[in-house]
Amino acid sequence: MSTTALSATQRATLDVTMRNAEQLCRAEISVFVGAATGAPRDFATSLHNTLVLPSRSILIMVDPDRRVVEIVTGGHARERFTDEEAQQVVAAMTVRFAAGDLAGGLTEGIELLGQLAKD
Repeated sequence: MSTTALSATQRATLDVTMRNAEQLCRAEISVFVGAATGAPRDFATSLHNTLVLPSRSILIMVDPDRRVVEIVTGGHARERFTDEEAQQVVAAMTVRFAAGDLAGGLTEGIELLGQLAKD
């Protein structure tokens, strides 16, 4: 999880939130917050491809400066988590992001992802 825009306490809270969501949905969840190099979707996909088990992983990439959020799912994870559900998660996060609450938006999005993608 690369989240240098967050405090140590916020990163620790997000880590717990991610682990809880992973238990619900049986997928690995990763978060990247930072500058996307080039096209955001391509950047997010390249990050996702470097994960240990990309087929069982879901990556959330947030570029706060460009106001971009991308969610990339591997094949196995996609069986439980649709593009429409990913759009719901992005919508929930961006409402909080627009209010200046990066950590709260990530937390809400990850919790919703876990619920939507569970078995």
